[in-house]
Amino acid sequence: MKPESKSFSVPMGETVITIETGKLALQAGGAVTITCGETMIFAAATMDKQPKESTDFFPLTIDYEERMYAGGRIPGSFFRREGRPSTDAILLARLTDRPIRPLFSKDMRNPVQIIMVSFSSDGINPIDILGINAASAALTISDIPWSGPIGAVRVGRIDGKFIVNPTFQQIEESDLDLRVAGTKEAISMVECGANEIPDDVMVEALAFAHEAIQQIIDLQLKMAADIGKPKTVVPLFPADESLVSKVEARVAIDIENALASPHTKAELNTAIDELKAKMIEEFASEDESLSGAVSEAFEVSYKHVVRKRILDLGFRPDGRNPEEIRPIWCEVGYSPRAHGSAIFTRGETQALTLATLGTPREAQEMDTLAPMENKRYMHHYNFPPYSTGEVKPLRGQSRREIGHGALAERALVPVIPDEADFPYTIRLVSEILASNGSSSMASVCGSTLALMDTGVPIKAPVAGVAMGLIKDNEKFAILTDIQGLEDHLGDMDFKVAGTSAGITALQMDIKIAGITPEIMSKALKQAYQARLSILDKMLEVIAVPNTILKPHAPKITIVKVPVDKIGAIIGPGGKNIRALQEETNTKIDIGEDGSVFIAAAEGYGADIARERIEALIETPQIGRIYTGKVVRTVDFGAFVEIIPGTDGLVHISQLDTERVNSVEDIVSVGDEITVMITDIDSNGKIRLSRQAVLEGWTVDEAKERDRGGKPSGGRPGGQNRGGDRNNRGDRGGNRDNRSGNRGGQNRY
Repeated sequence: MKPESKSFSVPMGETVITIETGKLALQAGGAVTITCGETMIFAAATMDKQPKESTDFFPLTIDYEERMYAGGRIPGSFFRREGRPSTDAILLARLTDRPIRPLFSKDMRNPVQIIMVSFSSDGINPIDILGINAASAALTISDIPWSGPIGAVRVGRIDGKFIVNPTFQQIEESDLDLRVAGTKEAISMVECGANEIPDDVMVEALAFAHEAIQQIIDLQLKMAADIGKPKTVVPLFPADESLVSKVEARVAIDIENALASPHTKAELNTAIDELKAKMIEEFASEDESLSGAVSEAFEVSYKHVVRKRILDLGFRPDGRNPEEIRPIWCEVGYSPRAHGSAIFTRGETQALTLATLGTPREAQEMDTLAPMENKRYMHHYNFPPYSTGEVKPLRGQSRREIGHGALAERALVPVIPDEADFPYTIRLVSEILASNGSSSMASVCGSTLALMDTGVPIKAPVAGVAMGLIKDNEKFAILTDIQGLEDHLGDMDFKVAGTSAGITALQMDIKIAGITPEIMSKALKQAYQARLSILDKMLEVIAVPNTILKPHAPKITIVKVPVDKIGAIIGPGGKNIRALQEETNTKIDIGEDGSVFIAAAEGYGADIARERIEALIETPQIGRIYTGKVVRTVDFGAFVEIIPGTDGLVHISQLDTERVNSVEDIVSVGDEITVMITDIDSNGKIRLSRQAVLEGWTVDEAKERDRGGKPSGGRPGGQNRGGDRNNRGDRGGNRDNRSGNRGGQNRY
């Protein structure tokens, strides 16, 4: 018997989203599909009935499975099935995790899993925002204890007007791509790319977004009331408050002293680890089973002391005031062979970014459900274990690395020059060599410097800074340029990147229920001042992009050809273009619009390739002189290929300055000779003359004298060559002197 399903709909901007449940995955804790247009995503939320007592954290996993069938496509992999998650899939999972995780009790130990699967993608409506709402709805109607629901919305801005849930096409036209999630009371997650949006406009956009999510939250509350399951009561494993009080009373002064002493990250970690070991020995020496509880009590005490010093005294762990930036130094041109490189160091965080330029053919091909087919600018971020003084196996890029790379990429997209102005594929790789907070923003700064060192004519330099928040009831402190400890023990990680004119990227994660517009506005203003200060430091090293590319960077020459000539350049099976690349040591890409990109490390190779391509596409013209190859001989003349694929006839009467008895006496197949086009008939047949070149005739003179093969009362066989040659004097009969000096002729 078919189960009865229920649907709930709400208007969102110019569209309607519909959530359906009760039809699919009935054994999951909660399962829904959410649809907008013909884009549909499924989400299921399930909780393990037994707590995982061996862990000291809440075990939540959120995954998104991107299925190509949703867009009517077969995966492009060798196996023709989906493999490891794409970057887009990883980013969607992270985007969903960030606003959902803080609304679970940190003392839960029952594993919770949320799985999202794309069922349909229309290429019009983005799927990511639907995924966040689907995950929230599945949790809301499930038996899983949770403090939701949340709502999520995308906001764009076209012609100065905010729009809700823009389509892919509208996003392309928009100068803002803002994704916001939050509860009914406050914003809890922000992800944004922007084209130098001013701070006050960003504050307005955030307020607009928070208002827009109210409808989707109300819809989920209605679903919970109508069909929601009773929430399961699960055991919680909070820290022992009495033990926390004892440990904190015993160790607070020692922690204060460790924080107050000048220290590096490693020195502070060592001091704190020693204090923790001392407390475990003191409080659990008689009962080893208490070690875990004492360790947890120490961590809570450490957090209390750090936060209290910041809120009550204005002292940060490294002694800075709340608005102070750590010392910065930069360097460009570090790698002798990379096309561009830069080191950006801020405090104990260091990023080395290296740039590589490539041809348009080297752009990344996208095999996702998004309509974008390729990407010519890429940013990759690597976070090796030695950057934090740790030893770990290398297992490929983590979700965090993928996310940080995407954030840095988004920050620089608005300043990357258009392909028409700078026809290169650009890849940046940020190697995090040392980390103590804000490494993603260090990669933004290092990447800007690397681009300028490369010679990429960016529209403006971009700097980034990470802001933090310590909040206790109504008291709060906003911290500029947070380090790792402040991120770990704080309530907010708020990353802002932009130029001096405005914001290009924004990312916010909140560990508490949400933040107010007042805090958001203050954080943006404080970040703006920090951004300008960091830009000043960067521009002291390199003020403007280099005007000349590095010696090892490819030099790209662009030739525009008629679209109908592309086939002639490529040749049968790519024969022509392969041979041309090998002979000239170049890489050649051809766009559908007829743009030919010639890349060469040495300029002369590109020049030769350009000349060859121009020859391939040239339209023969009467009077033009060519040096071509004899491809066939017949009794009455020789056929000469003057342009690849195009040949003409040199009549026997036009092969030399004197009478020729046999074509083979003058030329053979494979010989190169210089000829002039004297005529092109209505059928496109080309008449050539070698004699015109040898005699130095004009095209009119050549036409007048070329009567070979045209009976007009002259010699038998059509050999009347026009004019009395006896009047031209003795030419000596020396064929070496009559062979034609090819120097100075145009070679194509």
